[in-house]
Amino acid sequence: MPTPHPRFPILGGLTAPSELSGMNDAELEALAAEMREAIIDTVAQTGGHLGSSLGTVELTIALHAELQSPRDRIVWDVGHQAYGHKLLTGRLDDFATLRQHGGISGFLSRSESEHDVMGAGHASTSISYATGLAEAARHGRRESRSVCVIGDGALTGGMAYEGLNQAGALGSPVTVILNDNGMSISENVGALSKLFQRVRVDPTLTRVREELERGLSRLPGASELGGHIRDATKSLWFVPGALFEALGFAYIGPIDGHDVEEMRKALRTTHVMDRPVVIHVKTVKGRGYGPAEADGEAMHGATPFVIESGKAATKKASGPPNYTEVFGHALVAEAERDPRVVGITAAMLKGTGMQHMMDRFPERTYDVGIAEQHAVVFACGLAIAGYRPVCAIYSTFLQRAFDPIVHDAAIQNLPVVFAIDRGGLVGDDGPTHHGAFDIAYLRAIPGLTVMAPMDEAELVTMLHTALRIDGPVAIRYPRGVGLGVPIPERPEPMEIGRGQVLEPGEGVALVGYGYGAVLAREAADLVAEGLGARPTVVNARFAKPIDAALMRQLAERHDLIVTIEDHAQMGGFGSAVLECLEDTAVRVLRVGIPDRFIDHGKREILLEDAGLTAPQIAARTIRAAGAGTRVLLTEG
Repeated sequence: MPTPHPRFPILGGLTAPSELSGMNDAELEALAAEMREAIIDTVAQTGGHLGSSLGTVELTIALHAELQSPRDRIVWDVGHQAYGHKLLTGRLDDFATLRQHGGISGFLSRSESEHDVMGAGHASTSISYATGLAEAARHGRRESRSVCVIGDGALTGGMAYEGLNQAGALGSPVTVILNDNGMSISENVGALSKLFQRVRVDPTLTRVREELERGLSRLPGASELGGHIRDATKSLWFVPGALFEALGFAYIGPIDGHDVEEMRKALRTTHVMDRPVVIHVKTVKGRGYGPAEADGEAMHGATPFVIESGKAATKKASGPPNYTEVFGHALVAEAERDPRVVGITAAMLKGTGMQHMMDRFPERTYDVGIAEQHAVVFACGLAIAGYRPVCAIYSTFLQRAFDPIVHDAAIQNLPVVFAIDRGGLVGDDGPTHHGAFDIAYLRAIPGLTVMAPMDEAELVTMLHTALRIDGPVAIRYPRGVGLGVPIPERPEPMEIGRGQVLEPGEGVALVGYGYGAVLAREAADLVAEGLGARPTVVNARFAKPIDAALMRQLAERHDLIVTIEDHAQMGGFGSAVLECLEDTAVRVLRVGIPDRFIDHGKREILLEDAGLTAPQIAARTIRAAGAGTRVLLTEG
């Protein structure tokens, strides 16, 4: 028997989610209130995806009341809607560690619970997962239902339609719950969202359509016409169900996603259908907490906040602006100078700083939804027509657009600028969101210029430079604040492929790329203290084309080159230096993210975990220098 919880007696008393099936309506309503309180209390302390999970509380209760998890497979798209799922599956006692280093994940994790069928932090994958699980159950003649919950704009992603297409063609017995709250991170965009919105704002639409169907069915010959009448009325009223039924799905809804009994009835209906079904549910993002209902975007990924007001728990300290804001303002400045500049993002207007461009030039700014591949090809179309598109996408999400970067931008040598936010370790969202691989996969692409600024002033200069290159360009920058250096009002283009010696020295050269240059400068004093002479410090600026002449000069004048980057060691900037110097005798020590996925936690903790702090870099450098450098030979 579990120990009674003083604040959450129903939630704390659960030993398995299947126990919900025996609860009455009053108990389930009380359970929903406890779940909301637990979610709000925890996220107020840890930060996290608040609005999405508050909006799915009743939906989560209905799923676990009707299904037998983990025998039945519940797949949550992205996983940020699933805090309630975590609470119902034995993680109440650990919930306070949400997104904390060593604590439970902010998404789903297969290593965390048998009820977490899959672990994902990117959108639009759930239907494909669920279809595969449904087909596996069918092949194995296993009594297992496959249900996925997709929402928060994930149906703007093309992979969702690939999954719908396959499931419909196969007739896979998969249930897709469309959690329609009108939002992704920002307000939903696109034609499909307008179709759903028509149903949301006009609830009489479905009722009128149903009454019309009943009336037509009583006409002479209606029985022979059968499905033609239904198809005609759906086309007449243009309801969302027509789309899904055309893909081979039965369609139920829209229904109230906050009505547990209605949800349970719908799930019972799908159980006997043995075919693909879409249950369209309407929910309110942030349900039950006023500030989250009022501002779904701000409370999507909330920082710690004061529960009574919803305001941030700590005021933002005055200091340097963050890189995202610097980029956003710099893009507006470039657009004011050049009418060809166009901004594009994928459902991340505020997250990428693109809202500044939208505010100033709405006609030249596009939010394409959670559709990174489309964003890149759309940008290529604009580039062909003579525009200078800038795609601002997080590093982790740009991975999804690798093929269009190669096939559509690079092969055709189109002037598309990729502004890659959140390069490196990003913190609490964990391994699905760390931008650890962009240098490796981008520098392998012919004709692509790849650069990274050391500070916010260089970011402004690099954007200015990139917009003047007749080919694809990638600029990578980290999450967080800059160094507080003056930002140029009218930047001048920098020379392509030219690094910068920040401090001349001897014996050892510390060569940093992007944030790595900051670490190189910080480590220099410690290295000098340990070796008795100042190292050379270099800001590489470019991973492609790399400054081969500078690298060779360093190789000729130093015995050890240390490359430093906030990126995976394999294939990163350090590998580029090794390739450049493969015919020299100089030793190269590469410092970067080790060959493993880094967990979630505060960025400073993760940097230390990866060995990316100035003292750690200095210690490794001193050990590597050993007795073989000129510095120590001179001393000895």
